[in-house]
Amino acid sequence: MKKNSKIVLGILVGGSLLVIALLVATVSLLGGSNFLNSAPNGDTVAVIPLQGEIGYGSSGVSGETIVTPENVKDALNQAESDGTVSSILIKINSPGGSPVASEEIMNAINESKKPVVVWIGDTGASGAYLAASSADDIIASPSSMVGSIGVIMGLTDLSKYYENNGINKYSIKAGEYKDMGSDYRNLTTNETNMLQGMVNEDYAHFIDIVAVNRNLTVNYTQSIAEGKIYTGTQAKNLKLVNDTGGEKQALDAAAKLGGITGSYNTIDINPSSGLLDILNSMSSRIAYSIGLGIGNNLKNGTDNDLKLPSIY
Repeated sequence: MKKNSKIVLGILVGGSLLVIALLVATVSLLGGSNFLNSAPNGDTVAVIPLQGEIGYGSSGVSGETIVTPENVKDALNQAESDGTVSSILIKINSPGGSPVASEEIMNAINESKKPVVVWIGDTGASGAYLAASSADDIIASPSSMVGSIGVIMGLTDLSKYYENNGINKYSIKAGEYKDMGSDYRNLTTNETNMLQGMVNEDYAHFIDIVAVNRNLTVNYTQSIAEGKIYTGTQAKNLKLVNDTGGEKQALDAAAKLGGITGSYNTIDINPSSGLLDILNSMSSRIAYSIGLGIGNNLKNGTDNDLKLPSIY
């Protein structure tokens, strides 16, 4: 072989080795074998917090913490799309809230393609428990507050207050029931029966959902419902949760359901309320203030307002 040919060959071989070395270094920096193999590690549990009242887009306006279905769905979607995540742990500390929003979150948990474990810390009551009931496993702190399966609609009659303070509050309406629930008068018998029927319907629906999700009979679920609150230990005995324990036990249960053997990693997913939530909140409040009666009293944040049936 000629000298020049040997030099050219040496350059080519050396250059090839350098390229290979650079590729190995790049692969190492980008995550090792996962860069070359798209198969997930599957050794991670995604942890999603569900803390505060459940509702629609009030966070960022009045300052209170509101858990929206959109944010929970976003967090679940992030966990679903992460190839390293094998299971999900939802940490609940919530008194409940909107029946519709709670049911949306419940459906999102139920539709998750990855196993979902719920850990109830301090409180997992009413709408929060409804959402939790569809999880693959529920673990509650022994001293937590669980249950409160019931529905309430808050009303206030301030007619005497207005009268005593010389305030003449009234309305001009079209439709017999348009000012139903207004604070300047009490309900009529027909109105009371109408609203009680709505609350009873939501209550029966709540019981049916829990019975199906927890594999219980409707009669049994009804007997332990009635708005009662239980400790985590009591809830386990009543089959409302699967077990009692701390967050570590819940993480271990989630890892096991995800098929993870040995040690595992965790990743926190904390979706925050964005501009869209704030705008939705403002829009909702404006819409609720249009018209009188129930529509005029459907505002959040005061005890004197009529609210739609809320799972609290």
